[in-house]
Amino acid sequence: MRVLHVDSGREFRGGQNQVRLLARELAGESGIEQRLVTRRGSELAHRATAEGVAVREIPWALGLDPRAWWRLVVEALAWPPDLIHAHNGHAVTLAVWARRFLHLAGSAPRIVATRRVVFPVRSRSTLHQADVVVAVSAAVRSTLVAAGFPPGDIVVVHDGIDADEVRHAAGPSFGIRATLGLPPGTPVVTNVAALERAKDQRTLIHAAHAARGARPDLHWVIAGDGPERRALAVEVGKLDLSDRVHLLGHVPRADALLRESDVVVMSSRAEGLGTVVLHALALGKPVVATAGGGLAEILPPRWLVPVGDADALARRVIDALDHPSPVPLPAQCTASAMAAGVLAVYRSLV
Repeated sequence: MRVLHVDSGREFRGGQNQVRLLARELAGESGIEQRLVTRRGSELAHRATAEGVAVREIPWALGLDPRAWWRLVVEALAWPPDLIHAHNGHAVTLAVWARRFLHLAGSAPRIVATRRVVFPVRSRSTLHQADVVVAVSAAVRSTLVAAGFPPGDIVVVHDGIDADEVRHAAGPSFGIRATLGLPPGTPVVTNVAALERAKDQRTLIHAAHAARGARPDLHWVIAGDGPERRALAVEVGKLDLSDRVHLLGHVPRADALLRESDVVVMSSRAEGLGTVVLHALALGKPVVATAGGGLAEILPPRWLVPVGDADALARRVIDALDHPSPVPLPAQCTASAMAAGVLAVYRSLV
């Protein structure tokens, strides 16, 4: 069975890491040949190549770059795949367009598309033309069914991680308390996420304000960058929290930061699954999160709060500090379990 993975690779986030892990896990499967088409010079290309994956780096500057489409067609003609697995939205569109051309050449690979977000799907989205959609959580599956996808064409395969790899990647001390000029032992709560409206760090900042009276020693760290950074900085200043809420920007060694935190918190309005939470669980950290999207599938109800409820988030974080109770990594959220689930999808089509 030949599988051609496609991902635009413009950033290296949770989705791109899943592509790397999947290709790595499938490399040991008998009867599976695979290649990865991705953006030239991307971090995904670099890391997948280091894992021994056959990578084809192509020009891919725009989301729907016509050069990327043509190079995908050329690759599929030279190495006809049984399946094209498109791992993000732009990859799905280019895969669908490429298949139309390949059909004229007598080739018709099946298309598997992975869906990682719980946002609504447009009625004219090319995602509807995939043979099977892999949803990373039951929450994602629900949004697809609501958008009119046949339930039989959706398979839930949770994202997975390699817990040993995460622990090893944490590496040397991050030194967050020294970086912020805090005494050793100062309690630190950490959020690692892009600064986007869907991640709702505004509620997190209001939770810090609500918790200040009960835990004046508590510091909140927000690691990530994005379009909401300036608005969040304004909110921190407005609530007079500049000495308690720290916007670090992008942090290359996020796992090291998570390991040194007392509690990891996710305030998302909607999360497909939340691989940062999986990393925190692998590192033995207590996690508090909103019950947004797939987060409720990996955390018990005790550590979930309603979306947008800053007071509830503050109370639960304090509870986690006073009574830390780490949750084990769910068995379905390992890299091997994820790869087994995806392989079953492949075999159902070929």
